[in-house]
Amino acid sequence: MTDFRRQFVEFAIARGALRFGEFRTKAGRVSPYFFNAGLFDDGASLGALAQFYAKAIRASGIAFDMLFGPAYKGIPLVTATAVALAGQGLNCPFCFDRKEPKDHGEGGATIGAPLRGRVLIVDDVISAGTSVRGAVELIRTAGAAPCGVVIALDRMERGLGSLSAAEEVRQAYGIPVISIATLDDMIAHLETQESLARHLHEIRRYRERYGARP
Repeated sequence: MTDFRRQFVEFAIARGALRFGEFRTKAGRVSPYFFNAGLFDDGASLGALAQFYAKAIRASGIAFDMLFGPAYKGIPLVTATAVALAGQGLNCPFCFDRKEPKDHGEGGATIGAPLRGRVLIVDDVISAGTSVRGAVELIRTAGAAPCGVVIALDRMERGLGSLSAAEEVRQAYGIPVISIATLDDMIAHLETQESLARHLHEIRRYRERYGARP
């Protein structure tokens, strides 16, 4: 596990964005952990989160021309990530979509730079892949090409079939999914933390039951 992945898991736990207990997911599964990127809700924590996104993007080596954030959670994420990348010397355009296209003023379905070239989608997690599907359709309709998705945490669990939700996106759209950290990274961190190790049993049981098969 690279340093920034470990640091991200530590940061998410300290912020309370990664919590342990009993939580019901959108899929109706009872999960022993829950990640909520919406809890990075002040300038300092959002700025720190964006630095992790920027590090994951740079570490992946993916080639892209601009960033896109699906409404709503993707809006602050893509904005902050663009600022973080610019601070690292990579100034790139970005935009996000409107929930309802505007037919007056500047009009259009997006706000920000025009969609063009290779577009990297910035989101929090992938569950059913609904936001990614909508983003891909919007990008392609504009004549641009989606080139990947970057998320905060890959839960590495099955989506609609035996594949993980991230792998379903890869197969459906032919684009990679980059994550700051994965469930494996989270487990590796918990194994080193005596105060958190008690959660490992339930997390491993959950993974055995719902984890994607290689």
